[in-house]
Amino acid sequence: MSLKYSKQRQAIWDFIEHRTDHPTADTVYSNVRKNMPNISLGTVYRNLVLLKDTGRLKALDVGDGVVHFDPCITPHDHFVCRCCGRIIDLPDTGTQEAVLGVQAATGGRVDERRSYYYGLCGSCVENRGLMN
Repeated sequence: MSLKYSKQRQAIWDFIEHRTDHPTADTVYSNVRKNMPNISLGTVYRNLVLLKDTGRLKALDVGDGVVHFDPCITPHDHFVCRCCGRIIDLPDTGTQEAVLGVQAATGGRVDERRSYYYGLCGSCVENRGLMN
């Protein structure tokens, strides 16, 4: 689906396109607003949802009560730090055999798979003086 050009949407995409920190709508809004002071949070959120619905972004619910957006749409997993909240991209650990097994067990079709790992990131482990 092709989207009609929008200056606001382009500014949002320019901000998020190469990010790996999985920003929230509030983060996108506060940053885009620096160059577009009249943009509203509602406009940012609607455009993020539109970009998600058209397949240009993924929306992540990692259990912290807010939606995070990820411009990397290729299959991959995520590690979520329970201390600082950082979300780190991981290589895709799903295998075709696992997907086929789920499909065989359910008699259905797997359209999407998401894996989240939770713990402490390396920085938080180091800052707390903990061992892995």
